[in-house]
Amino acid sequence: MPAHNTPDPHAEALARTAAEAFRTVYGEEPEGVWAAPGRVNLIGEHTDYNDGFVMPFALPFYAAAAASKSETWEFHSTYDGGSTVRSGRLDGPAVQRVDGWAAYLAGVAWALGESGYPVGPVRIALYSDVPHGAGLSSSAALECAALIALADLYGHEIDRAEAARIAQLAENEYVGAPTGVLDQSASLLCSEGNVMFMDCRDLSREQVPFDLGPEGLTMLVVDTRAPHRHADGEYGARRADCEEAARLLGVSHLRDAPADATLADDRLNRRMRHVLSENERVQATVSILKGGNVSGIGDLLTASHVSLRDDYEVSSVELDSAVDAALGAGALGARMTGGGFGGSAIALVRVEDAPKVETAVLEAAAKADLPEPRIFTARAAAGAHRVL
Repeated sequence: MPAHNTPDPHAEALARTAAEAFRTVYGEEPEGVWAAPGRVNLIGEHTDYNDGFVMPFALPFYAAAAASKSETWEFHSTYDGGSTVRSGRLDGPAVQRVDGWAAYLAGVAWALGESGYPVGPVRIALYSDVPHGAGLSSSAALECAALIALADLYGHEIDRAEAARIAQLAENEYVGAPTGVLDQSASLLCSEGNVMFMDCRDLSREQVPFDLGPEGLTMLVVDTRAPHRHADGEYGARRADCEEAARLLGVSHLRDAPADATLADDRLNRRMRHVLSENERVQATVSILKGGNVSGIGDLLTASHVSLRDDYEVSSVELDSAVDAALGAGALGARMTGGGFGGSAIALVRVEDAPKVETAVLEAAAKADLPEPRIFTARAAAGAHRVL
């Protein structure tokens, strides 16, 4: 699988760390090192599994996988203190006996085989600095780094959009998290300096310039440090609600629901309303960005959060605190990002207001006796690629 982006210095540094871990654990040089980023979704939440529209960009945080062909499957990761997981075979029923973080890697190997791209055993040493449990797609980064490594090592040329579907298959069917294709697509398909507008029905996509500098803006990411687990029942419940709403309306996905549709069930009606309005917000965001007015998307970001909080009910005390504090301190727009139930929020702010917004978010968390958030600035980084 060819490289999709030119690696950045940070990805190269992580790749060297992963290669050193490989040498330490296995006593030999890896055949290569591959890296895949986490992501922020600018707007378009819970629309992916409804065949809707999304707008992610890749974060400059990566999972780096140093790997070589081997006689047995061996996984090493820093995620759990540097332990090594060994298993003889991952085909057939044996895949069900791998769990924990290694399930993401084993799941990718299984999904490649299921999709007609058989792979053999590898040794992998993984190093990642994608914040874990923050709603920034740390699991998708792991999956995509492993996928492009396995594909390259075993000589498979896979279209990036198809690769995203394969990684999604691993997460849905092997790991058991009913996510859409947004996270894997962002990790594999985003490009540096752009936000990616993607139609989740056919995976058609367009890279839209996302340059905050000329308008004196920056994007803050607030990791609330609240637990965030997609495999929990609430995520699956939201997806089931959408499927039931679509069934009642006689459409395959809520993306196809008429704009004036209503449902007797209040909960299902609110789920549908979020999906339809969120798709409209994504399309409006594309138009505004193409017009060169980045600051003009602020109200759309905030409206997205309100919809996710009230209609989709996937926000949390920590996320609402961060969003409200950021807006109160002068952010142009703010919203939760990711699946919700914890995780991270984003805030579009003027550069000169960034310190004030950061302070307000931290003070609000402290006042409410919430975990101290981790706050950093985000830029649109390179997607998955071979680094070394």
